[in-house]
Amino acid sequence: MTYYICQTCGTQFSPTVTPPEHCPICEDERQYIGWEGQRWTTLEDLQKSHHNVLRTLEPGLIGIGTEPPFAIGQRALLVRTPVGNVLWDCISLIDEATVAAVRSAGGVAAIAISHPHYYSAMIEWSHAFSAPVYLHRADQQWVMRPDPSIHFWEGESLPLLENLTLIRCGGHFDGGTVLHWPEGAAGQGALLSGDILQVVSDRRYVSFMYSYPNLIPLPAETVRRIVAAVEPYPFERIYGAWWERVILQDGKAAVRRSAGRYIRAISSVG
Repeated sequence: MTYYICQTCGTQFSPTVTPPEHCPICEDERQYIGWEGQRWTTLEDLQKSHHNVLRTLEPGLIGIGTEPPFAIGQRALLVRTPVGNVLWDCISLIDEATVAAVRSAGGVAAIAISHPHYYSAMIEWSHAFSAPVYLHRADQQWVMRPDPSIHFWEGESLPLLENLTLIRCGGHFDGGTVLHWPEGAAGQGALLSGDILQVVSDRRYVSFMYSYPNLIPLPAETVRRIVAAVEPYPFERIYGAWWERVILQDGKAAVRRSAGRYIRAISSVG
């Protein structure tokens, strides 16, 4: 029995004798089947061809990414606190070198993930560090490898370690979640957003989409609800899902003006 990994989205599946026939995450209209068709790999093969790098992004925050990029190509974030570290989002590759490096930074006390495109090899990471995984129950159907380590939470927010808070925004997925880190940006606060709020190339703005690869927008009402969800929390900085996708300052105002621009654009009559 083998834990196969989808090469397009990076999700690891429950063990099977042969590769699964379908990847429901890629068949969903928010993702896509690769142009070469459905392809699979394994963690063992990934360990032979790829490696992870760790980079300190600011005091208390370490990025973990895979080189060369694999699947969607996101990097995870390790938020360090005095009472334990939280791994935000996840990647498909984990190996002995990564485990050793993360342990030297304090290990992982909990894992939280923004949405199903980044579930990746979350169970491998959970088992390596004996860490619970926190996912919003609204996205339970997208878990391709169920495990007792997964804790499904409900509602609009969930406190985690050392004043960290999970905030349900919805939008891209019903359970789409961001993480508020009040100690980030030298105490001015940071929002770890995955692509629930997508930091775009013009890093004065974020965007909001139902599907990014297929360019399906969200309605204005949903965008307003996302902005309202994060409004009570102070944050100067926004960390998106990729290395350079970071708004360094004026993050909260960026969300407001981005929502205004987005709503004007989708409301315009051509």
